[in-house]
Amino acid sequence: MIEKEIRQTIICLNSKGKSSREISKMLKVSRNTVKKVLQQGVDIPNCEPDNHWTQLIPVLREVFHRCLGNAVRIQEVLNTEYSIDISYSTLTRVIKDTNLREPVKRFGEYIFEPGEEMQHDTSPHDILIGDKKVKAQCASLVLGYSRMLFAQYYICFTRFECKTFLKSGLEFMHGSCQRCVVDNTSVIIASGSGSDANFSPEMNTFARMFGFEFFAHKVNNPNRKGKIERPFSYIENNFLAGRTFASWDDLNLQLLQWCQHSNQKEKRALAMSPGSAYVQEKSHLIPLPKVMPPIYEHSQRLVDSNGFVNLDTNKYSAPEGLIGKKLDVYKHPEEVLLFYKHKEIAVHRRLAGRRYEKSCIPEHHIKHHKEKMDKLASNTEAILRKHHEILDQYIGELKKYVRGRGCRAMNKLLYFKRTYPHDAFIKALERAYRYKLYDLNRLEELIIKSVAGDYFNLTED
Repeated sequence: MIEKEIRQTIICLNSKGKSSREISKMLKVSRNTVKKVLQQGVDIPNCEPDNHWTQLIPVLREVFHRCLGNAVRIQEVLNTEYSIDISYSTLTRVIKDTNLREPVKRFGEYIFEPGEEMQHDTSPHDILIGDKKVKAQCASLVLGYSRMLFAQYYICFTRFECKTFLKSGLEFMHGSCQRCVVDNTSVIIASGSGSDANFSPEMNTFARMFGFEFFAHKVNNPNRKGKIERPFSYIENNFLAGRTFASWDDLNLQLLQWCQHSNQKEKRALAMSPGSAYVQEKSHLIPLPKVMPPIYEHSQRLVDSNGFVNLDTNKYSAPEGLIGKKLDVYKHPEEVLLFYKHKEIAVHRRLAGRRYEKSCIPEHHIKHHKEKMDKLASNTEAILRKHHEILDQYIGELKKYVRGRGCRAMNKLLYFKRTYPHDAFIKALERAYRYKLYDLNRLEELIIKSVAGDYFNLTED
């Protein structure tokens, strides 16, 4: 809105013969504004809503609160329920003039010295891995001064994943800041919120090892960690767009490469790239420990009757001799270690990002039963062969017909050979082979019919 003093100046200059173009250049206002002021005069026009819409204000207040301030829904409700047809631009002007919506408040900007603060947060994203759509947690870490960014994806985000991510992030940054700002997440905070937050002893111990401390901002005050909020939209709309991922490892590898490339792009707020600003900040970071603490999670598991221990819905094999024994299981980011009586007995690659799968070391489960049955089947077959040509041919075709090793079929055939007369047995085999009959029950019927008249008295007295 043009102030009264400027309106007077425009009219005064116009009375002295100045053109609209000259007045526009002198006062740095548009020529349309100059022409409008010359038409309206010195007095500022009344900006109250049109009398036509004055009667709408009580209804508008009720609908505004019901629709949570959504102007599109307000327009639809007014049209359907009250038969009031109002254009969207007019509706937004009436809402503004009646002060129904609170004006945007200035929140300022947080400025940090080098090495003073870093910010950490997570955000859920929908990702296509292979042909499967999954919801993953994107964890990010950014330095407050240089805006250096590091991000990774996890299938879930517990304290174990949090420590794993922060350790990887601090190694990526080659140091840590004095303070790490987080929201009021239960992953890091045990109780309370904001300045009254009590951080988990486990996470406090982790922070002390790297020389920093956690800080939680007030509830509903995301601007306090605004430097980590913006990159989530950048990752979702830039990194994920148009990219395909074969596995979780491929996803995080591509994201790491994307972070390295993104950190070299110039940012308008810095007037340089985060990589260049990081050069200035690196000397102010707290150095990493000379000996990096391992990240692991300890638990105890019983070896089940199948020779596996269960961990995070997946199964890891253990030696058969330990079935029913209690093992110490150490879960690392990349490996799962099994210990029995303080002695390492197995090292598995961790099945991260997968569910209901098995990791089996061949030496753990020796298939004694399978070897025994294979040996029995081969021995029985060896006993049957080389007695008659038709028997050898029938055995060859029978093995194609039966399922598995054919141990039961070979034993039954050997029983027929030993029980029934040789001539009747061979005669029944020739007939069965001619008609491709490999049902041994029907083969036995043929044998019995062959010997019925010779060995059994079937006539009645």
